[in-house]
Amino acid sequence: MVDSLEHFLAERGFERAPWLAVAFGMGVALWFSLPAMAQWIALLCGCTAMVLAGLAMDNGHDGVRVSHIAAALVGVGLMVAAGCVTIWAKSTLAGTPPLASRGIYWMTARVIEREEQPALDRVRLRLAARLDHMAAPIEIRLNLGPGDDDPQLVEDASIRLRARLNPPGPPTVPGGYDFAQFAWFDHLAATGSPLGSIEVLKPADRRDWLKQWQRQLSDHVRARVAGSPGALASAFASGDRGGIAREDDQAMRDAGLTHLLSISGLHVSAVIALTYVVVVRVLALWPWLALRMSLPLLASTAGALTGLAYTLLTGAEVPTVRSCVGALLVLAALTLGRSPLSLRLLAFAGLFVMTFWPEAVVGPGFQMSFGSVLAIVALHGSAPVRAFLAHRDEPWPMRIWRHLAMLLVTGVVIDVALMPMALYHFHRAGLYGAAANVLAIPLTTFVSMPMIALALVLDLGGFGAPAWWFVGKSLALLLAIAHLTASQAGAVIRFPPMSTALYLAVIAGELWLALWVGRVRLLGLLPIALGLVSLAFLRPPDVLISGDGRQVGVFGQGPAMISLRNGRGGFMRQALLDDAGLAGDTIAMTDWPAARCNSDFCAMIVRTQGTETRLLMQRRGARVGTLGLVNACAASDIVVSERSLPAVCRPHWFKADRGLFERTGGLAIDLSARKVTTVTTGQGKHGWERWIEPVEE
Repeated sequence: MVDSLEHFLAERGFERAPWLAVAFGMGVALWFSLPAMAQWIALLCGCTAMVLAGLAMDNGHDGVRVSHIAAALVGVGLMVAAGCVTIWAKSTLAGTPPLASRGIYWMTARVIEREEQPALDRVRLRLAARLDHMAAPIEIRLNLGPGDDDPQLVEDASIRLRARLNPPGPPTVPGGYDFAQFAWFDHLAATGSPLGSIEVLKPADRRDWLKQWQRQLSDHVRARVAGSPGALASAFASGDRGGIAREDDQAMRDAGLTHLLSISGLHVSAVIALTYVVVVRVLALWPWLALRMSLPLLASTAGALTGLAYTLLTGAEVPTVRSCVGALLVLAALTLGRSPLSLRLLAFAGLFVMTFWPEAVVGPGFQMSFGSVLAIVALHGSAPVRAFLAHRDEPWPMRIWRHLAMLLVTGVVIDVALMPMALYHFHRAGLYGAAANVLAIPLTTFVSMPMIALALVLDLGGFGAPAWWFVGKSLALLLAIAHLTASQAGAVIRFPPMSTALYLAVIAGELWLALWVGRVRLLGLLPIALGLVSLAFLRPPDVLISGDGRQVGVFGQGPAMISLRNGRGGFMRQALLDDAGLAGDTIAMTDWPAARCNSDFCAMIVRTQGTETRLLMQRRGARVGTLGLVNACAASDIVVSERSLPAVCRPHWFKADRGLFERTGGLAIDLSARKVTTVTTGQGKHGWERWIEPVEE
């Protein structure tokens, strides 16, 4: 076995290096999954033991050289430890504790960032605020309605206001989005909304020219192209997605085209490639320069500068930075005459991002961004694809057909590779994205984005109207493709939450399949197949309860979710549906035939796999009489209330009231197995995993 492993590693010199980047990411992911400092130190001790074992190996083991095994032990141990230390250090040094409690506060603040979101009819401000009772400033985020905004509320303005603030919240239910974790690394201590008018103490002395230019560019584009196409054009030109309507954004997501809305690899590559081609063609017209200078070097330099400028202009988000780094490496490879499709280049870009933004490893953006590029590189590096795309003497229609077929195959591979990530993070995934991308990617890359660039250039002389007309028509066609694809039967599949262990098994299989070459890569199909089979056995919980106890969703009693409150709080109802991996309407519990409701409580019997469970749920926060409550609790298996219930309320199995929710957060209940999963299940002592006791208002 030692001989075989040593021989295997010795033959795969160019395939080993990317696994070091995987090991670094593994160290980051293990830090997130392990609960406390003792486990983090144990992980580092294990990595140290691995490194020492590698260093202690002789040049031979029973007569067999094991230098590659020793190098693998040392390299993997060091990189896992480096990933753990990097994220631990960033969390300790840069993590921002949340606001101590929610409430209403007076504050003096400076505007750090202004984000306009016309599609939601609001403006979002990020402030460095000094609350009246606090000595040190904190960063907060405020949502301003139409009546709260002021043109003077721009970057560097000083203001005075009164606002209702909340600390960043944990997931609503188990498996939901953890905003508290995001805010910890984003230096965000609270969110809220203003109460009353905002007083501008001091207008901005200096303007952030980059933000101002980005805002002016976005306004300019939307002024030239009206409606939803204008919102998409603004997103492509400046990275401003605030004008995209919710229905358009959801259609793009369900059609598998949402990657077009986030400035990432496709956009950066298109901008750099267009710059490269134009510079090479134009400079080639100057014979004196063409004979004395390397035109590819000049074009690469121009493309690199353009890519950096586009990245800064569009906000320098993590996917954009990753794409820019990758594109610059591709330019360097082309200049040096090396292959640009390299797993080593991708691994280097990944290490760059993980070093500065290690928290991105556990986010869907990083995983799906790198996953798609990894799928492309692995597919195009395989022997069958290289043979299929090999240059041959054939008519041009055949070449076009060959590339279109490859585009479709690439889209299918990307969709299959990203589907586990979409199901794990969002509990939904599109099925027809490959077909939609065959039309959408060429349309965006070769029509929409070049026409936007041409229109902006022509606007310098006032001649951009015809180009903007073409931009509007091309983006209207893109939206039509998205809505048509998303409206087809079976366009979106939904699944209940997937366990982290199952998800990691599938990801490990995909990495094995992508990073090795030859038949050995086929072993990665085993965990992938196991994951796909396991998906068939997933089912939603029988009952989901929000973290404040106000909303209860009951599943499995029909095609729709039975909702305790079906009036206000539509966002929370939709969140429960999404977290359960279901779609459809909700039915108010008052309209459900098997439920009995009065002004204070609802009682119903839930039947699951031959068992019956009696639920009692409080409909409003008013106090109720003790005697009636005692009898109702005694007749129930589960009691749910947003208020604290007296000790005399004793249901047969489980009581969930305010005191419990403050300790556990939201709940998911499996009635057949008599199992309760809480938001705090599996949590540890990371900085953001703190439960804030709410205050009375």
